[in-house]
Amino acid sequence: MFYWLLKFVVLGPLLKLIFRPDVDGLQHVPPSGPVILACNHLSFSDSIFTPLVVRRKVTFVAKAEYFTGKGIKGWLMRQFFVGTGTIPVDRSGGKAAQAALETQLRVLRGGNIAGIYPEGTRSPDGRLYRGKTGVARLALESGAPVVPVALINTDEIQPTGTLVPKVRQVRIRFGTPLDFSRYAGARGDRFVERAITDEIMYELMTLSGREYVDVYASSLKNTAVPAPAAG
Repeated sequence: MFYWLLKFVVLGPLLKLIFRPDVDGLQHVPPSGPVILACNHLSFSDSIFTPLVVRRKVTFVAKAEYFTGKGIKGWLMRQFFVGTGTIPVDRSGGKAAQAALETQLRVLRGGNIAGIYPEGTRSPDGRLYRGKTGVARLALESGAPVVPVALINTDEIQPTGTLVPKVRQVRIRFGTPLDFSRYAGARGDRFVERAITDEIMYELMTLSGREYVDVYASSLKNTAVPAPAAG
């Protein structure tokens, strides 16, 4: 109930008035049944703008730190994520990350929409990075179509580390649903999972117009990747 109140009564109308979403391809999101929305990840606000423009409920995962903040700010953030149905995920990986995928799978088996960021974390420089194969496992396990979603300019609206977003028109592009039923029975095949993930990332690259970098964004903590040349 809190989700629908936020979306259609409390926050949704105000956000649409302020950010005037420019949306293309929304008709590609099926009106019913399980769907995976695979999005590039540029900003904290991605998990706000994507559900804002999709009429059906979209369930994302978010890093567990968003649910453990202290003080009034931490409480407000926790209530927001809980109220919008967001699932906490421990980004240290292992069993905790698998538990988040299993929760998303339950969302899909319930005939609903699961939102996922295949890159696993926000892009550090606006480029598109190598996708992790969790999205492929969700597709294979659920049989749900994958709709690629390109957030075009959310990094300009709310850059990393910025609390208050800039007032600009948000731009979002939805691609044609991807059907991976041809891989039915290939669950657990690492090569198939990589092929599916790479196909999804290619569609995101095409939709977003962002440069693709074939390394994991999370690896930049330990490995320097040259930024695009100026001009």
